Amino acid sequence: MLKAVIFDMDGLLIDSEVISYKCYKKLIESYGYSFTMDDYVKDYPGKQLKVSLQFIKEHYHLDYDIEEKFQLFHRLETQFMQEDGVALKKGAKELLQYLKNHHYQIALATSSLPSRACHILDMHHILSYFDEIICGSDVQRGKPYPDIFLKACERLNVLPSEAIVLEDSEAGIQAAYDAKVPVYCIPDLKQPGKEYAQKTKGILSSLLDVITILENM
Repeated sequence: MLKAVIFDMDGLLIDSEVISYKCYKKLIESYGYSFTMDDYVKDYPGKQLKVSLQFIKEHYHLDYDIEEKFQLFHRLETQFMQEDGVALKKGAKELLQYLKNHHYQIALATSSLPSRACHILDMHHILSYFDEIICGSDVQRGKPYPDIFLKACERLNVLPSEAIVLEDSEAGIQAAYDAKVPVYCIPDLKQPGKEYAQKTKGILSSLLDVITILENM
């Protein structure tokens, strides 16, 4: 019996991946390297920021302090969000209200910082829908490892088989699959590759499709 729904945030609930791309682009191009959207989509969505900053440091053979760039990234992100805004994805509020009306438990499992996640959810007046919020800082290993979804199930007091995960990234799909939580993918910037698509229960066009699935369970 399904008892809980676990949401990713960036690219799934909120339309933030383009802002993340702009932050990485500004950082990498400051060292004289080009950085395209294809580069971003290939390696970055769904992963913890510090993991990605370490990847950049090694990939481009750069010498910088991770914590310093971590703080810079968040300053850039705040600037871009203030300039461009960050919208909810189609069907987000409708699905959250449906889940609440039908007494499902709701969790957020995001690689983001707790303060950032809560601020964004509160800004869109959806923070109160969530029974639990699990962030990258709550687990030792981020996506694609399963830790964050296992922690979400533990916090919600449900078995992995009693929950579903909603994700947009291949890293998130892999994490849910290894946690043995059924996962549906609502792609954002990239359709999942065949290897990852086969690990999902389905590829959906929007969060509204989740309501249809739950109605037919």
